[in-house]
Amino acid sequence: MKNIVCLLLVLFFCLWGMGCSNSESFSSAQENTMQDVLAQNGFVLVRASGNPVTLGTDDESASVKDRPSMVANFDYDFWMGKHEVTCGEMGLDCDDSLPATDVTYFDAVLYANKLSKAEGFDTAYTYSKATFDENGACTGLESLLFWSSKEAFRLPTEAEWAYAANQGWNPDGSWNSNNSGFKLHHVCSSYVNKLGLCDMAGNAKEWVEDALVPFVSMEILDYIGVQGNSLLDERVVKGGSYRDGPSDMKIFKRGDIYTVTSSSKADYIGFRLAFGAILNPGKLDNEGHMNSAAVSILAQSKDVNHFNAGLRSKLVFRNDVTHSLTYLYYPAVGAPITANLNFGISAYHPDISPDGNWLAFCTGLEGVSGQSKVYVYPLDGGDLVELNVEQAAIPRWRVLPGGDTVLVYVTNAGNNKIDSTFFASSTWQVKFANGKFGTSEKLFDGAYHGGVSENDELAVTGARLLRSRVKGEDGIWYNGEQACNVSLSRGGADRTLFLDFASKSGKAFVGSAYGVHERAFVADSDGKMVLSVAAPEGYAFDHTEWVLGSDSVFVATLTNANGAHKKVVLVNAYTGEILDLAEGDELWHPVMWRDIAGRDSLDPLLDLDSAGVYYTAGAPFFVLELRVQMENFWKMRDSVTAVALGSSRTMYGVHAPWVKSQKLLNMAFSSGDIYGIDYLARNYALQHLPKLKYLVLETSIDFLWVTEAASWQIVFASVPGYRYDESHDFWKDGVPKGLEKLVSGVPKPQSEMTSPAKLGEFLLPANGWGSPNVMHDTTFMRATDPIVVNNLEKYRNLVKLAKSQGVTVVFLIPPQNPEYAKTGSFGIYGALRSDVQKIIDELSSMGAVVFDENNMGKHAYTDDMAFNEDHLSKKGAERLSARLDSLFVDLQK
Repeated sequence: MKNIVCLLLVLFFCLWGMGCSNSESFSSAQENTMQDVLAQNGFVLVRASGNPVTLGTDDESASVKDRPSMVANFDYDFWMGKHEVTCGEMGLDCDDSLPATDVTYFDAVLYANKLSKAEGFDTAYTYSKATFDENGACTGLESLLFWSSKEAFRLPTEAEWAYAANQGWNPDGSWNSNNSGFKLHHVCSSYVNKLGLCDMAGNAKEWVEDALVPFVSMEILDYIGVQGNSLLDERVVKGGSYRDGPSDMKIFKRGDIYTVTSSSKADYIGFRLAFGAILNPGKLDNEGHMNSAAVSILAQSKDVNHFNAGLRSKLVFRNDVTHSLTYLYYPAVGAPITANLNFGISAYHPDISPDGNWLAFCTGLEGVSGQSKVYVYPLDGGDLVELNVEQAAIPRWRVLPGGDTVLVYVTNAGNNKIDSTFFASSTWQVKFANGKFGTSEKLFDGAYHGGVSENDELAVTGARLLRSRVKGEDGIWYNGEQACNVSLSRGGADRTLFLDFASKSGKAFVGSAYGVHERAFVADSDGKMVLSVAAPEGYAFDHTEWVLGSDSVFVATLTNANGAHKKVVLVNAYTGEILDLAEGDELWHPVMWRDIAGRDSLDPLLDLDSAGVYYTAGAPFFVLELRVQMENFWKMRDSVTAVALGSSRTMYGVHAPWVKSQKLLNMAFSSGDIYGIDYLARNYALQHLPKLKYLVLETSIDFLWVTEAASWQIVFASVPGYRYDESHDFWKDGVPKGLEKLVSGVPKPQSEMTSPAKLGEFLLPANGWGSPNVMHDTTFMRATDPIVVNNLEKYRNLVKLAKSQGVTVVFLIPPQNPEYAKTGSFGIYGALRSDVQKIIDELSSMGAVVFDENNMGKHAYTDDMAFNEDHLSKKGAERLSARLDSLFVDLQK
């Protein structure tokens, strides 16, 4: 029923016209004043103007996400909803007076827009397309923009929320873990603060508008954070919920126990709305710097890759406000991933290597003489590599006929109009391999920074004149008229792309008048004009560059009537089709790489939207963990002799490189229970690992009370990769060509990890065992419960299947806090200790090896071997891995 209601709600949103960048106001007159409308909707005026609020904390024991403290000042007042938006207000299938939870940030945005339109206001959010999951939850809003200057309903900023919450913060009076019964309660049934706002602490945690970026120790006026441009951006939630204790509810806290992204949802996270314009918003960038020029991402990966005819794409451009480079990766599947590359030096004219792994740039500018250095940076992260020559500018990659990758550069990129000045400079190339430069060699006199053909027979440049070097002969094209932004294609046709200044030759070719840079021109290898393409109305081109390997598609910036470089676009020179990529204040020097070889290495029947897609933006963090394990699975499948399956206890507790006697693959992931273990073992490990000898199955006793919906169904529903494998019978007849490549191309953002472990390494620092917290009421958990009987039967059947294939099953019971031995609970998630031995005896009767490292708390894992009450630290993982290795050795005797 809830699904049906959610779908009806989606339809209702659509009928209200909430998509397609729709931000217009209703034209009908309003009978009530704005204040009357807000009061009728239960909003309270918050007089914040002239007042400060402290965000974050300087407490060193707090999470790094919450530090340091920062002061936000207000020069405006705003309105805030008295209570969280309710089920009744959203039309959800639950008690009308309960907070509406299990909603994504995007759901909250859609509801805010709906309410704005219903009350005759403009909308605070625009977007181009909405996507929904099978339950009707909104999981993505493409090209989403937040217009803070609109008088509209919206989510409160973190600063607004914190200011309002400070007016009578009372977590002890909230619905919390001490009094809630671990469930939601009617709104306004706990304390009300001095402003008349309910439930600022407890009941449901609340979405706010901000993406999570680091604070800085400073004062900021009208702080609104920074808008998240990707589904992967972590977002801020505030206030605590019915699951949290009063002492854990702090105004400065910004997150949850799990990473929260825009498409996350949980039954304890809801939202309330705010209303009002923020005319002069203060922002920080993703690294916590003041940001006066945020970049908005306008195109999705699939659209960019389709336009480029590539499997994957990468875009780099200069942000001239921050003097840094912006890097966007468009994977084969999933949302674009963006990064700010700030090297502490001004970076101009970037270029991406043919293999897509390296970024070159210089510190000088085309058309300007002066000192310039060239650097290379690994796009996967690392150190800058400096080209150690006196002067180098405008680097361009190319591959020589023998296969060597070289970087071409010039000694001076200044005005090329005067012959003597132009030929006093020269063009050079230097080999680059294994992250190091070779010895530079001179190609010829003249600064031909527009590009040099693969066979050296053509070189072009333009910084006033369109100069060419054809088979060793220097010349001037385009009738000697002014040209710039010259780029030589690398697709085989040696086409020269350039801009002009509304010249006589250009007008004659086009057949009509146009303005400066309003058209881009293409010449053939002899300098003959072959085509021209117009910029969109109201814009002109600048910084034109061919896309790698293309003779037809180029990337460029668009300048408006005031000369501001507002957009980066892709352009098809032959059709005139344009795709908007990014928007900001001053975006310069874009360069685009595409993976054209990738498509040729794939089975043509593979569906690129599904094959190998074990993670997508917005999926829970544990799906990301398993995505990493699945990449290792397909890469290592011919050599693996032992597999470990289970939850985060095994993922963090068993480190494969420390197991010497076997080629171990750890496929455990957070929340992995018997359902995930069974699915992965049957359909992957026991089908595709020809050398498999041992199957290590985690049997955490306190996980035996889980249902399939608790974990594996979430994984299965979140991403298409497992469903696609299942629909093809898990590739029993042979793994398709290129599947491994597709898996490796799926994003794996470290930023989505909820723990301090490095993604893929999965090792934790030592924090100690801490207190033996118990999350569930153990009196309701008995060994005779049908769910336990069912789950134990799954283990038994899996042992039988493994034995039939000659594979030995090892049941691993990971250690937990030894202090649980002094309680009535086996571990953090319960199980009566009196029942646990019965379950262990049942496991022992299944014909598997029981490897009990917990031993009812009587184990040798010391405090420095623990990360928390049920996870091992790196030192603990070292011990567990060594003991597992010894077990394998003993089993082989």
